[in-house]
Amino acid sequence: MDLIANLLLGFESAVSLQNLFYCFVGVSVGTLIGVLPGMGPVATVAMLLPITYSLDPAAALIMLAGIYYGAQYGGSTTAVLVNIPGEAAAVVTCIDGHKMAKRGRAGAALGIAAIGSFIAGCFATVLIAAFAPPLTELAFEFGPAEYFSLMVLGLIGAVVLANGSLIKAICMIFVGLILGLVGSDINSGALRYTFGIDELMDGIDFVALSMGIYGFAEIMKNLELGSGRSVVPAKVTGILPTRADLKASAGPIARGTLLGSFLGILPGGGALLSSFASYTFEKKLAGDKADPPFGEGNIRGVAGPESANNAGAQTSFIPMLTLGIPSNAVMALMIGAMMIHDITPGPQVMSTDPALFWGLIVSMWIGNLFLIILNLPMIGMWVQLLKVPYHWLYPAILCFCCIGVYSINSNVFDVWMTIGFGLIGYVFNKLGCECAPLILGFILGPMLEENMRRALLLSRGDLTVFVTSPLSASFLAMAAVLLIMVLAPAVRSGREKAFQED
Repeated sequence: MDLIANLLLGFESAVSLQNLFYCFVGVSVGTLIGVLPGMGPVATVAMLLPITYSLDPAAALIMLAGIYYGAQYGGSTTAVLVNIPGEAAAVVTCIDGHKMAKRGRAGAALGIAAIGSFIAGCFATVLIAAFAPPLTELAFEFGPAEYFSLMVLGLIGAVVLANGSLIKAICMIFVGLILGLVGSDINSGALRYTFGIDELMDGIDFVALSMGIYGFAEIMKNLELGSGRSVVPAKVTGILPTRADLKASAGPIARGTLLGSFLGILPGGGALLSSFASYTFEKKLAGDKADPPFGEGNIRGVAGPESANNAGAQTSFIPMLTLGIPSNAVMALMIGAMMIHDITPGPQVMSTDPALFWGLIVSMWIGNLFLIILNLPMIGMWVQLLKVPYHWLYPAILCFCCIGVYSINSNVFDVWMTIGFGLIGYVFNKLGCECAPLILGFILGPMLEENMRRALLLSRGDLTVFVTSPLSASFLAMAAVLLIMVLAPAVRSGREKAFQED
C-alpha cells in the first residue's frame, strides 16, 4: 500500500502543468539530440545545467532525466536512416537497422525500435519504483566506512566497464580525483591547489568542467570530422511493423529489457554496455539459423539492443536516487544538478522531499508515453532535421553555452575555465581517453575523501574499520575481485579485443 500511496504522490507532482511541460521539453530535446549525430546526452545535459538553475528542483530533474532517456530513442533514427549513430548506444542499431533501411524497411526498423524502447522504459520504471524504497532503507544503515567502500567499488566498476585502454581509464579516474581536491579542505578549511586564484577557493565549478569536457570538446571533434553524411531518404513509409515483425521481436525485446535493466544498475554500465550485450546475446542465440543473418537486416538485431539501451538508461537512476552514487557520466551530471539546487544526493531525498523523488519516477512513465507519440508519427520531421548543415548549429550552441555558464555566477572566469576544459577534453579525445571516468572521479572524489577521513576519525585512525563492517568488507572484496579479473592477462586481452571490434 505504501508503494501505491507513493506513486499517487508522484502522479500529483508529475502531472502539474509545469512538470508536464518540462517533461515534454526534456524528451523532445533528448530526441532531437539523439537524432543529430555527434551531440550525445552527456554533452547536452552538461550544456543545459545552467538553465536549470532558475527552475524548480523537480522540474529541473524531470527535464534532465527526459533528455537522457529521450536521447536513447532519437539515436536510433540516424542509425537506421543514415548509418550514423546519433548517440553512442545506437552504434549497434546501425548494423542491422541501416541494412533494413536499404531494403526499404526503414519504417519497420524505426517502429520496432520505438515500441521496444517504450516497453523497456516502462518496465525499468516499474523496477525503479519497486526497488527504490528497500534500497533506500538499506542505505540508512550505511556509515562512513560503507560509503567509502561503495565509492571505491563504483570507481573500479567505472574503470572495468570503460571503453578502450584500461590504463587510460585508471589515469582519467585519478585526474578527476585530483581536480576534485581543488579548493578548501573539508575539515580544516585550508586552501589546496588554488595557486593564488581567488575564484578557485570554492573549488572547480562543476558546470564549467562538464560543459567544457563534454560540450565544447564534442563540438571541436565534430567540426574536425566535417559535415559529410550519407544520403537522407526523402520519405519514410510503413512505420508500424507487421505481425511477423512483432512476433520475431517479442523475445529480443523481453530479453533486452531484462538484460538492460540489470546492467544499467552497474557502475559504468548503462545504455552502451546493455546494447552491445543484447546484440551479442541475440546473435549467439540465433546462430546460423537467423534469416536474414545478423548484420544483413535482421529485425531482432534492432529490437533487442534498442530495448536494452533504454532499460539500461532508466535503471541507472536506481543507485543515483537511492545511494547518491552515479553509475555513469549522465548520473554524475544529475547529482551536480541536485547540488546546484542544494539537494544532498542520497537516501534522505526520499524522506525529506518525497514529492520530488516520486515525481521524478512517475515522470518517466509520462515521458515514455510522450516519446512513443514523438517517435512514431513525427519521424518525417526528424528526417528533415538531419538536413540542417552543422556549421549553422554549432555557433549557436557555443553562444548559448557561454551565456549559460556566465549566468550562474555572473563570472567571466567560469567562461574561460569552460573554454580551457574544452581544449583539455579535445586533447583527451585525440589521445583516445574516455572522459566519463574523469567526471565520476570528480564527483565521487570529495565524497570519497570526506567519508574516508570521517571513518578514520571515528575509529581513531584504525584502518581495520573498513573491513570489520560486513557491508564495507563485501564492497571492498567485490572491488578486489573486479580488479583482479580485469588485470588477468586473458580477460584483459579479450576485453581490449571486444572494444576494438565494437
